[in-house]
Amino acid sequence: MWLQLIFTMAIPTSKTELATDIQRNFGILWKDLESIPENHVLNHQMEGHAKGTMMSVQNLVAYLLGWGELVLKWVRLSESGQPVVFPEEGFQWNQLGALAQKFYLDYASVGFPELCLRLKINQEKILELVESETEEKLYKQPFYRDYPLGRMIQLNSSSPYKNATGRIRRWKKEHQIVSPKP
Repeated sequence: MWLQLIFTMAIPTSKTELATDIQRNFGILWKDLESIPENHVLNHQMEGHAKGTMMSVQNLVAYLLGWGELVLKWVRLSESGQPVVFPEEGFQWNQLGALAQKFYLDYASVGFPELCLRLKINQEKILELVESETEEKLYKQPFYRDYPLGRMIQLNSSSPYKNATGRIRRWKKEHQIVSPKP
């Protein structure tokens, strides 16, 4: 049991491990997203990404999509030889709460089912990106500072998927949210 726990907590260090980690964490998240009654997705009852704020499940999905889109943007700009601003134009790494708020606003007018579909498509594009890259490019050279591309992808897709699953499960338990029967 403890060996399995250690394995699931390991940071991916290869293309295969990264793809598996993304698929596994997204699959678990997706099942949890599907289980949320739609009349609860806009309730601001979950601790937000900025200190002292509350967010909804809709905001959480917007956050995940925002980061996933940034990953694709970073790679697209890098591959075209254009400068990449990390984490995003107008934001520093110490302003991630404000960036989260931007993501919430970016997708505020998108309905929850559509937002989830966009997240799923984004995850598929990230997996396609991983599959299209070489092991060398993913893990043997820096992409941002000392971080290889594979680590940047993991930090902004797979890890947040896992974190979001934990948040959703705590929220459902705290607020006694019961999944609709299939």
